[in-house]
Amino acid sequence: MSTVSDVGRVTSRTPVLRIRGPVHTRRPDTVAAEEPLEIRLGGTPLAVTMRTPGDDFDLVHGFLATEGVIASAADIAGLRYCNSVDDEGRNTYNVVDVDLAPGVEAPDTALDRNFYTSSSCGVCGKASIDAIRTRTAYDVRADDTRLSLETLLALPDRLRAAQQVFDKTGGLHAAGLFTAAGDLVALREDVGRHNAVDKVVGDAVREGRVPLAGHVLMVSGRSSFELTQKAAMAAVPVLAAVSAPSSLAVELAADVGITLIGFLRGDGCNVYTHPERLELPE
Repeated sequence: MSTVSDVGRVTSRTPVLRIRGPVHTRRPDTVAAEEPLEIRLGGTPLAVTMRTPGDDFDLVHGFLATEGVIASAADIAGLRYCNSVDDEGRNTYNVVDVDLAPGVEAPDTALDRNFYTSSSCGVCGKASIDAIRTRTAYDVRADDTRLSLETLLALPDRLRAAQQVFDKTGGLHAAGLFTAAGDLVALREDVGRHNAVDKVVGDAVREGRVPLAGHVLMVSGRSSFELTQKAAMAAVPVLAAVSAPSSLAVELAADVGITLIGFLRGDGCNVYTHPERLELPE
């Protein structure tokens, strides 16, 4: 079986014309890799997502968990890369086939959403909030986690400092899982913000750390409905982002009990929902 993190190309090199004022130079540049990953259940296609190769098994675990297909790693009997080959006969490592454990019911692939995702997609609609409320097995609202403002304001710099591939490409989203004390538990990077979150959640699923009570999920972009959904499904009580949330993300966070924080940068932030978890200085 192939390893999780060593397959595929995280980055690639491409020639560019670099213009800096009056200076024009041609040079190779490093860009983030983006390739499709098809997820199959027992040989049947379930989902396709555009992702940065690497940590694919984490991505699969996280995707299946946040979509409510599995509750824990024990619900997966096995998974493997399939023989998807390129024009030269080399394995692309772009197809993962999953065997669910006995008794775990496969989802209905005829659903309207059909589990198709891309680097920037999401789902929307008030009915989706009701669906998440009924699907999640955890009561996030009951999580009594408290987070100091000082710790919260330090998270963006800690996230950025751990982004190794971003330093090379400038083109990846990041998701970091922190304790309430500000300690980094896991970080993943990907061209898709939802993939980065799935990889972080999948790591927690594989290590038996879900539900993620007492943790903070920090993302490098905006907070969409989909990211808030994934936080709810993994029982993360605090979701923080350096940019803005969407209106539906705010509605969902308020409904399920997530403390949603946006524009977290410098010495400030906006707290949109459940501010009681944030400890402010006297």
